Amino acid sequence: MTVNAATDTILLAAGGTGGHLFPAYALAEELGRRNWRIELATDMRGDRYGTGFPAEAVHQIASDTLRGRSPFALARTGLSLASGIRQAYALLGRISPAAVVGFGGYPCFPPLVAARLRGMPTALHEQNAVLGRANRMLAPRVTAIATSFREVKHIDPAWADKVHFTGNPVRDRVIEQAGVPYPAPPEPGSTAPFRLLVFGGSQGARFFSECIPPALARFGEGGRVSVHVTHQCREEDLNAVRAAYAEAGIDAVCETFFTDLPARIAASHLIIGRAGASSVAELTVIGRPAILVPLPGSLDGDQAENARNLADAGGAIALTQAELTPEALASELEKLIATPAYLRDAAAKAKSIGRPEAVAELADLVESLANAESPS
Repeated sequence: MTVNAATDTILLAAGGTGGHLFPAYALAEELGRRNWRIELATDMRGDRYGTGFPAEAVHQIASDTLRGRSPFALARTGLSLASGIRQAYALLGRISPAAVVGFGGYPCFPPLVAARLRGMPTALHEQNAVLGRANRMLAPRVTAIATSFREVKHIDPAWADKVHFTGNPVRDRVIEQAGVPYPAPPEPGSTAPFRLLVFGGSQGARFFSECIPPALARFGEGGRVSVHVTHQCREEDLNAVRAAYAEAGIDAVCETFFTDLPARIAASHLIIGRAGASSVAELTVIGRPAILVPLPGSLDGDQAENARNLADAGGAIALTQAELTPEALASELEKLIATPAYLRDAAAKAKSIGRPEAVAELADLVESLANAESPS
């Protein structure tokens, strides 16, 4: 395609956690294929992803998250965001992007406010089934809002004309696994291993490290079932988790990070994880059943809503952390492993609501904004 905008640059704004950066990464890959130059505005936390992000330049912009309602907390956050807006305003003057796209959280606040001040077209993507707090402040001011779910809490009906359901973009490496058939779970009495994948996201991984090894130790007593576990856990928990599996005689691979996680999802019979938006999107695009345990205390209950959406579709079982004791988890796993037909059906239902086309639809939306502002 020919880029018609006065500039061929699009600025993406994302930071904080992989839940914000992964869909930005996916959009960067797609827009790059369409001959757009991609630059990324992020905060200090997001910088750890900068090396591999498909952008021609990565800019650190000051930001802060509101952590309290005291005058001191409000003032500190306000000063940091004001500093970030000044930085972003100057950056936009230098690179003059055709559009600015934010992916939620306070790190995208300064670039989108600065873009509004400069009269540039803007888009906001909400990954969760609940509109985040920063996004609620930005939503009335942006040109377009893209959502990952058809129904999103806190979307004002007054914004209806600019809300577009695209789905949550996933990276190329996830889409590559979408064509991998669900591996047949072992039938009862089989000696073939049941492959279980565990990951807790960037937050809340410790609970799984403490709960799952003892659950599997109970479940595997007497060698009734062969279970192979792939467990992504925090560095400070790694040695203890490995030791717990070894003591229980459970075959396990434990690491702090798997670069090939989408392929490991595709190879698994069941996933246990949190209900972050990117995790749910990847599970549905690849099509794998899951036990989802929303992170307790997540702002606005967004993970609980994400989990409910997949559970309502029949692709997952949603359990609260409070009810998931090792004994309860062992019982749940025993039921699931004993019913491979249920797991196959859940895999199909998860895949039925996946949206591998989300990245293309979001890219179409961004291009329409960028080119609408350009001369013909």
